[in-house]
Amino acid sequence: MTETLDLAVIGSGPAGLSAAITAARLGLKVSVFDEQATPGGQVYRAIEDVTTKRPERLELLGTDYARGSGLVEAFRACDANYSPRSKVWNITADGELAIVSTETARQVRASRVLISTGAMERPMPVPGWTLAGVMTAGSAQILMKSADQVPDVPCVIAGSGPLLYLVAWQLVQAGATVAAVLDTTPRENYRKAAWHLAGALAEAGSILKGLRWIRQIKQRGVAVISGVQNLSIQGEGQVESVSWTTGKNQPQTISCELALLHQGVIPNFQMAKLAGCAQRWDSTQLCWRTESDEWGATDNPVIAIAGDCGAIGGALAAEFQGQLVTLDSAHRLGVLSLSQRDSQAVNIRRYLRRQNRLRRFVDTLYQPASWVTEPADDTIVCRCEEVSAGEIREVARLGCIGANQAKFFTRAGMGPCQGRMCGLTASAIIATTTGLSMDDVGAARVRPPLKPITLGDLANQAPDVK
Repeated sequence: MTETLDLAVIGSGPAGLSAAITAARLGLKVSVFDEQATPGGQVYRAIEDVTTKRPERLELLGTDYARGSGLVEAFRACDANYSPRSKVWNITADGELAIVSTETARQVRASRVLISTGAMERPMPVPGWTLAGVMTAGSAQILMKSADQVPDVPCVIAGSGPLLYLVAWQLVQAGATVAAVLDTTPRENYRKAAWHLAGALAEAGSILKGLRWIRQIKQRGVAVISGVQNLSIQGEGQVESVSWTTGKNQPQTISCELALLHQGVIPNFQMAKLAGCAQRWDSTQLCWRTESDEWGATDNPVIAIAGDCGAIGGALAAEFQGQLVTLDSAHRLGVLSLSQRDSQAVNIRRYLRRQNRLRRFVDTLYQPASWVTEPADDTIVCRCEEVSAGEIREVARLGCIGANQAKFFTRAGMGPCQGRMCGLTASAIIATTTGLSMDDVGAARVRPPLKPITLGDLANQAPDVK
C-alpha cells in the first residue's frame, strides 16, 4: 500500500531539517528521506559523530559547522519521521516517490513534496583532471568531517569560491601539507563585484571571515597565487605536478601528489527536472536553477524547493527557506490562514532579503572564467564515456543544437551520472559554438532511475497491504 503524507521532504540538509521541524510543530504528517546514514546534509555531515566523539575537531571545522549540532538535535526531538539510507530514484509530477532503502523498496505519495537536495560542486574539467589523485575540495572536506582524515601527501588546491579558502584553511589547521592555493578568480571580477559591495556590507562578518582565512593560510607559509589561468595537471597515471599561467607570464609548475579542484557550487536540480518543474539559466551564477517564487513554489502545484538545490544561498539561508516553504505548504494544506503564514514569515523574509545582497556580491566575484566553463578541445568533458570538448564542438558545428542531441551524437551524459558532471559544460560549449542561448540549448533530460539501483532493490518492493 502506498504510504500517504502531508509533506515529504527529500534531503536532510539545513533546508530539509528546518522544514521538518516546522512541519512537525504545525501538526503536519511529515517524513524526511535522505541517502546518508545521519542527518545534516553535506554542510553538517557527521555533525553528531563529531560533536560526541571528536569535539576537538569542532574548532577546526568552524562555528558555521558547529551550528548544525543544534539544528540536528531539534530535528531528532521533533515528531517528523526520518528515513536514512533511503534513495529517492523516481518522482512523479503528482507527488509520488519511489524509494529504495537498505531494507525495502516502497512508494510514497504526498500532498506536498519539498525537494531540498542541496548543491553539488561545479565540474572543473581541465587537462589531467581524470588522473588518480585528483579530487574535489569538497571531497577532502567530507573526509575530514566523516572520517577525520587529512591528506598525508603534498597537495595543491586550485579553483575559485569561498569554499576554496575554507578547505585550505581547514587542511592547514589539521596539519596537511598544502603546497599552494591557486585562485582562478578572473581579475576583472573584482571590478564588477565592487558595484555590489555596499549591499554586501550588511553581512560584513562573512567577508571578514574569508579574509581571516586567507591571512592565516599565508601565515603558515602557503603560497596563495591569484589570477591563475590555463590550469593543467600532469602525471603518468597519477598526479605529479600542476601547471598554470598568470596573464602573459610563462607557465609555472609545482610538484604535488594530490590536486583538489573547486569552482564553486551549483544547484542539484536533477530531481526537480525529473518531476517536470521548469528550469531557467542563471546568467550570474552560470548554472541551471528551478523556477520558483519567494515561497519556494514551482510551476507544479505539488512540488516546492528550498535551499541550494533551487539557487545557491548558503546553509543559513537554506535553513530559513526551509521554514518559509513549510509555512506556505501549511497554508496550501489548510493548516494556516494566509495572514498566519505571512505573520510567521516576517522575520524570515527580512533576513533572506539581506542575505541576497551579499549573494549578489559573491556570485559576481566568483563567476568562473570562460576557460573553466568551456575547456580546450583535448580536455575530457564526459568522464563516463570519455568524450572530449573538441568532439562536442564538432557535432555542434555539424548542426547539433541541444544537450539531448549531443547525447545521441557523442554519448556525453549517457553514463551513470546522467550528465551531472558533464551536462553543464556540454551545453555551454554548444551554446557558444552555435550562437544559441543556454535556455535554447537546454539541460540534458533526466530519466528514472535518478540514481543507479539494482533489480534486487526493486524485488524488495514492500507488498500491498489489503
